[in-house]
Amino acid sequence: MNESKNVITLSPTEQRRIERFERKSTAVAEKMLRRIRELSHCPESLAPFLETLERIYVQKLEPSRPKDIPLVGTYCVMVPPELVYAQGAMPVKLCSGSYTAFGVGDDLAPRNACPLVKAVMGFEDVDAMPVYKNCALMAVPVTCDCKKKLAGWLAERRPTALLHVPANRDRDEDMERFVGELYRLSRQLASITGTALSYDNLEAACGAMADAQYELSRFIELRKKHPLIIRGSFSMAVMNALSYTWAPLWTKQLRVLNNELEELVRQKSMAVRENQPRILLTGSPVVFPNFKLPLMIEEMGGLLAADETCMGERGLYDPPAIADRSVDGIMRALANRATRPCTCPSFTDNRRRIYRIRQLIENYRIQGVIYHVLRGCLVYDYEYATLEEELGRLGIPVIRVETDYNEEDVEQLRIRVEAFLELIKYGRKES
Repeated sequence: MNESKNVITLSPTEQRRIERFERKSTAVAEKMLRRIRELSHCPESLAPFLETLERIYVQKLEPSRPKDIPLVGTYCVMVPPELVYAQGAMPVKLCSGSYTAFGVGDDLAPRNACPLVKAVMGFEDVDAMPVYKNCALMAVPVTCDCKKKLAGWLAERRPTALLHVPANRDRDEDMERFVGELYRLSRQLASITGTALSYDNLEAACGAMADAQYELSRFIELRKKHPLIIRGSFSMAVMNALSYTWAPLWTKQLRVLNNELEELVRQKSMAVRENQPRILLTGSPVVFPNFKLPLMIEEMGGLLAADETCMGERGLYDPPAIADRSVDGIMRALANRATRPCTCPSFTDNRRRIYRIRQLIENYRIQGVIYHVLRGCLVYDYEYATLEEELGRLGIPVIRVETDYNEEDVEQLRIRVEAFLELIKYGRKES
């Protein structure tokens, strides 16, 4: 109904603008999906995850979900999906990697604003993506200055919940405030769904997410295999698809993929040769369709063995530790899970981040680290010097790669990534 009304009221100029936008954004998404599918050793069970990304970015459809379930757009892993599911809605992560939407948002935001925020603003301004325009509520944790301004900009256009995230997650008084923020979000969710917060609903939602976390734990163990059993670009597609998939359905799809990967392990049918450089990708989020860096690593002979980004395993890696089986006990467990183990650099103390990266280096036998910085993403850029110093002590080579949401820097990136991979190969031969 709303879509028909919009078509009738659009001016011819605006209609042409939307059509141009859809053509360009669809072409970029199709290109990235084609490159993913063309990588060797693509598991058959990866198809549903790629079809989800295709559904959202190419077919321009809403996520599949039970009837009459409203969508809630989230802009950070610090919005607990359990809370959204418990109150009768479906969370969809709307952090965007669209080059086309970025081009629109570039005219709306300051020049030095991060491309992710510009892309979100572009989608909102054009109003051509159902997954954006049909959300009943936007939930925006304030993790940086750009997200703060984005929350205010969105609030002028649609219902928006702003969540203040503590800079120091180790102080009890700060955590109390964040628990209060989740209760405030709960009230806003109840206003759009009509479903009040209850213990039974919270328990059921936590159980559904626990099933997803169990399958993710299987997937993580399979990713640790040496040689690799699944390429990193495929893994990142799996995690990106979670943003637009009903959690029980994603769990079922991942279970099928895990079973296929386990069978490949039994057959000793690994994805790649053993002698390729094993790379860890960390830093700013890698959001579909901005897959140019992971695809470049693997197309040029590197192994994307692991990633440490907020669009990867981070959002589902740590289950909530529920000690008090009550509504308040679960809410506090969700608040703790969303912040205390989180490796986001928006927090003042990031020893956890260094510890997590050291863990990944050991578990995945990492030989080099590529630190991805989206131009204007200061919180991640600020952390690079600390990580570079730590990796120097470990003898792990690292390179900082700054990118934007366009393809103008592809050749420059290709030269730098190729040189980095050659450096690792040369150093390995020397040792």
